[in-house]
Amino acid sequence: MAELARIGIAISEDLLAEFDQLIARRGYTNRSEAFRDLIRNELVNEISGSADAEVCGAITLIYDHHARMLLDKLNDLQHQYYAAILSSVHVHLDHDNCLESILVRGKSSLVQELANALIATKGVKHGRFVVTASARHLH
Repeated sequence: MAELARIGIAISEDLLAEFDQLIARRGYTNRSEAFRDLIRNELVNEISGSADAEVCGAITLIYDHHARMLLDKLNDLQHQYYAAILSSVHVHLDHDNCLESILVRGKSSLVQELANALIATKGVKHGRFVVTASARHLH
């Protein structure tokens, strides 16, 4: 593990009080770990914004499996981008609705393109793409 470095920052008491409330709600036991997570999050955003960056993530979809031709369209897209897909899980939520979670890894531009195509498919009720940098970028 890398050696820790101490830093000092100056922020208003009001902002610090709000931050302390936020980290308490999220379960942090100290400010340092919360600050480290904020910094990591910004670094991941920066890395994943580069089209050629290696990223991984999860695409989550909610859809009505009775929607005409939807399953065929979703499957066709996944076959088109098969090299970026690590795994997928399909769950029946109720009689009509399904949840699908697709784990992906690859160049940022490619996996974002796949996520956009899946989420925009007619019949998908809700979709979200959560992206992170590859583990080698997270310290």
